[in-house]
Amino acid sequence: MVAALSALDEGRTPERPVLREAVRSLLAVLAERAPGRSVEVRVPPYGAVQCVPGPRHTRGNPPNVVEMSPQTWLELAAGRITWAEAVTDGRVQVSGVRADLSAYLPL
Repeated sequence: MVAALSALDEGRTPERPVLREAVRSLLAVLAERAPGRSVEVRVPPYGAVQCVPGPRHTRGNPPNVVEMSPQTWLELAAGRITWAEAVTDGRVQVSGVRADLSAYLPL
């Protein structure tokens, strides 16, 4: 994660393997800290996890979805931007009544 954040700080796009590993490891931390299956968090093209306690989704598109770019995910997870800022700026797309991750961020 450090290498990916350093690259972003320098105005560079992190190398693909570095960015992928950072995204996936932080998604795993989120799933561990917010166990459940009521919200699907998507960070294309690198990963997605189901998390947050509540009703479990089993078929089709889940009703509670959060989607964002890898860069936004890193910034949220590291506490560089707040959930409210990211949603207000349109950097995070959310749908569903449970799709608020503010209680779990930053990681």
